[in-house]
Amino acid sequence: MQKSRLEAFSDGVIAIIITIMVLELKVPHEPTLYALLELWPVFSSYVLSFVYVAIYWQNHHHLLHTARRVDGRILWANTHLLFWLSLVPFSTGWMGENHFAQWPVVIYGVNLLACGVAYFILSQQILRKEGPTSDLARAIGSDRKGQIALVSYLAAIALAFVSPLLSGLIYIGVALLWLLPDRRIERVLGQD
Repeated sequence: MQKSRLEAFSDGVIAIIITIMVLELKVPHEPTLYALLELWPVFSSYVLSFVYVAIYWQNHHHLLHTARRVDGRILWANTHLLFWLSLVPFSTGWMGENHFAQWPVVIYGVNLLACGVAYFILSQQILRKEGPTSDLARAIGSDRKGQIALVSYLAAIALAFVSPLLSGLIYIGVALLWLLPDRRIERVLGQD
């Protein structure tokens, strides 16, 4: 089956996720800078999650660009990814409202880990469909960047029981790792 409906549906869900996250930002009732400063945990968790969702959207776009067609397994793997992404507003809001307390930081990390695993599963389903000599296989290789992210999430989850702040820094570090443009797929598709 054609992939255009999958791409359109995914784009719509991701747009809704970002909209839900921004609606969690409440306007202060006082017209002071202090009232605005009190929102720093909520705003900073929103910025981090916005960056993560944007990274997933961009990488999802590139990933689907390598697929010629999709099947039921790819549809379900994509739905699995969208499920975990749809929980990002919840984990983001809980972490921000509770000033990066231990359990919200742990749950945020579990949510990021689940998104990373779901993205990996989606990419594996596309690889299965397209084959070992496909554009995607040539582009991602061993996917060290993805492996580093998953291991980092696991470390940050464990570290949250000791220092939620250090966990938050790891989450920021992984986002920065992916924020740097990943040109692997663009390079391979540009060669054809």
